[in-house]
Amino acid sequence: MNYKIKADNITAGYDGERILNGVSLELAASDFVGIIGPNGSGKTTLLRAMSRSLAPECGEVRLDGKNIYSIPAREFARQVAVVPQDTIVTFDFTVLEIALMGRSPRLGRFAVEGAKDTQIAMDALARTGTLHLKDRPIMTLSGGERQRVMMARALAQEPDVLLLDEPTSHLDISFQYEIMDLVKSLNRERGLTVLAVLHDLNLASQYCDRLILIGGGEVQASGSPEDVITSENIRRVYGAEVWVRKHPTTHRPYVISGVKPKSHVPSAAFDSPLRVHVVGGGGTAAPILAKLIRRGYEVSCGILSAGDADQEVAEALDIVHIAQPIFSQFTSEAIIEHTELVSSADIVVLTDVPVGNGNLSNIESVRDAAKSGKKTLLLKPDLINTRDFTDGQAAKLIEEMIILGAEAVGSIDEILHSIETGH
Repeated sequence: MNYKIKADNITAGYDGERILNGVSLELAASDFVGIIGPNGSGKTTLLRAMSRSLAPECGEVRLDGKNIYSIPAREFARQVAVVPQDTIVTFDFTVLEIALMGRSPRLGRFAVEGAKDTQIAMDALARTGTLHLKDRPIMTLSGGERQRVMMARALAQEPDVLLLDEPTSHLDISFQYEIMDLVKSLNRERGLTVLAVLHDLNLASQYCDRLILIGGGEVQASGSPEDVITSENIRRVYGAEVWVRKHPTTHRPYVISGVKPKSHVPSAAFDSPLRVHVVGGGGTAAPILAKLIRRGYEVSCGILSAGDADQEVAEALDIVHIAQPIFSQFTSEAIIEHTELVSSADIVVLTDVPVGNGNLSNIESVRDAAKSGKKTLLLKPDLINTRDFTDGQAAKLIEEMIILGAEAVGSIDEILHSIETGH
């Protein structure tokens, strides 16, 4: 592949401490590549090595086939712009003066900025949403405003390659997407080659065409967002349990943390974990499932439609459940399997799920559990009339369960309290 910029077997560090150990990557013209990895993994060190801010101990970085240290500094700055994570400005320049500094590599030795340079700087400020700040001293700006001004300075250089070190770290969420949209548009419209260190995995997935996952100073994975952002890779490199799903509009992977279970710790109220069966749907069971799993219970679920929010959570948490195609009638095999799950549970929980003819058999299975004397919890049964679409059949089943001794609860916390206290 013809590359624009390439790092070959880079080893680098600080004060004798090695941070990178033989890292290689290459970007073709118009590539948009993201570097991700945990804190201290070497992401920023790699970017510094590629921008001539840190000389590598071993290996080399090449721009258009030339070692970057063989390229005069002014020529290198014409081709490569850098937006560091933190920029220290020692003098209180105005915002416009900062943006104009981006024109320095384009000027002669003793030349001053002309009308064209000023217009380019003003355009860069406009594109980063900072034009209204042009007369403000840089020291008076917030961290997010300053970050956008530094982006404007880089754009004013009119580079071929843009190196970004966590460009959204100080920005509000609206500006995060504005800045990334801007960089993406320059990448597509002008063929700008972009290498960005990104802390936010979801931003990296959405905007980058290729990702490089660094951990322990080495490349742990490289490829498309789909290849790199996986639960296994995140667990292995970050040491975190996450749920990776496909974004409904971009179809790129996105990461949800705090969903996967912690290590198994049975509830202190019992010698061994109870088996809790939850009947829900439409997202009504998801918060209950997550909390039960995190408390160490063995959990199963009723019949759920494929793609339903509760089905996706059950799948992500490795909870035994029965999935049926959406809008299809429950099969007799699924109903029999569900009955077996209910029978094997110690406690059955029915959420405040809307009930139609399609999922009425789920409610009948809960009624049968109550009839057998099994501990049965009903979430907000007093509101069944607002979600009964079976001409009253579901309401009759709920009423029957209450008579049989099923316990009415008003919240998820009450469900957990009843399970943990045994009453």
